[in-house]
Amino acid sequence: MNVAVILIIVANVVVSFKGFNDRGFFERYKFQIGPIVKGEKIRLLSSGFLHVDQSHLFFNMLTLYFFADPVIKYIGVPKFLAVYFGSLLAGSLFALSFHKKEPYYSAVGASGAVMGVLYAAIMLNPGMNLYMFFIPIPIPAYVFGVGYLLYSIFGMKKQWGNIGHSSHIGGAIGGYVLSIIFYPSILVDNRLIVILLAVPIILMFIFKDKLEKN
Repeated sequence: MNVAVILIIVANVVVSFKGFNDRGFFERYKFQIGPIVKGEKIRLLSSGFLHVDQSHLFFNMLTLYFFADPVIKYIGVPKFLAVYFGSLLAGSLFALSFHKKEPYYSAVGASGAVMGVLYAAIMLNPGMNLYMFFIPIPIPAYVFGVGYLLYSIFGMKKQWGNIGHSSHIGGAIGGYVLSIIFYPSILVDNRLIVILLAVPIILMFIFKDKLEKN
């Protein structure tokens, strides 16, 4: 595992455990619409290093562990870091846009950044398979990518579960766009996958007004 990935995981663990044990710290740096609108922009970034509990932290870091190296293999460490932090901010900004009328909406977690890395891995290496817990058969990465994005879009509208669907979507879009910017040959080499993953993103923006809460 690359040193950059190790440092990101360590940073997430240290900040998250600080939040577990210091409620004031957690409240001060979590994502929350009201304080961000009033100027506390640091929350857009800091919230990506806080987690609700240890299982939330473990799942995000495990996903990052599996998919970071394939991204680094194609685009290198500096661009990988740009994908990670760019997707983190994309997730936060998308959540801010979608929930702008909900001042008390809050969220934490590296999910936006991790989704960006996951989608970058799918874009760069669409032939890979994913294995889900309790499902002993391989799932093509592009099938998971399209399916999960559709699930997140409907989950965001219906508010399914205690999940930051909007940050997942924003992070995935960030990973999608940055993959094309950093490795433009995928527009030719992986054209079908690029189109397939673009469809739910385009549909979401077409129906954005209907998805948003009034």
